[in-house]
Amino acid sequence: MIAGYSGADLAIALINVLLLGLLFVIGVAIARMRSLFAIVMLSGIYSLISATWFVALDAVDVAFTEAAVGAGISTALLLGAMLLTARTAKPEPFARSIVPILVVIATGAMLVYATIDLPAFGDPDSPANTYVGTDYLERTPQEIAVPNIVTAVLASYRGFDTLGETGVVFTAALAVILLLGFGERSLSATFNRKKDKK
Repeated sequence: MIAGYSGADLAIALINVLLLGLLFVIGVAIARMRSLFAIVMLSGIYSLISATWFVALDAVDVAFTEAAVGAGISTALLLGAMLLTARTAKPEPFARSIVPILVVIATGAMLVYATIDLPAFGDPDSPANTYVGTDYLERTPQEIAVPNIVTAVLASYRGFDTLGETGVVFTAALAVILLLGFGERSLSATFNRKKDKK
């Protein structure tokens, strides 16, 4: 059992641990695979599990974004990009992966070092809990009646901004699809390639 938890809190903590464990296992599997199709599918599953975890954390707005962009649009775009490339990744020699590993370790060390200056978790005097943040915490239950403050801010107070972000994501996805050449032009190019092979 997890120390300090009981009842519903214990169930939520176990769900969080289970989801994080699944994310870790899928991440390791993605790093070790060579089949691009399997990698794309596992990436979509990773996004869906991430969205589930965000729902468990009461961040429904982030969960919707992760499901739509991570599992939906990104998976479709990556599957489309696979039409223009090989189906399997070439194995890289270990000597070439040393530099990226060192970069990841150095970046992780800097991030851990940067957390030393962060305020303690739940500190009432931290910048996140003062200034305009307290105003949102006090006004949201009466004005909007949404239990999650982040969702209330993004969906109501910043509704037009969120709508604009959604439009930007849609426009970017549409631009990538046009660049990949889906539609009649790509079908005719595929037909011409098959015809040339014959």
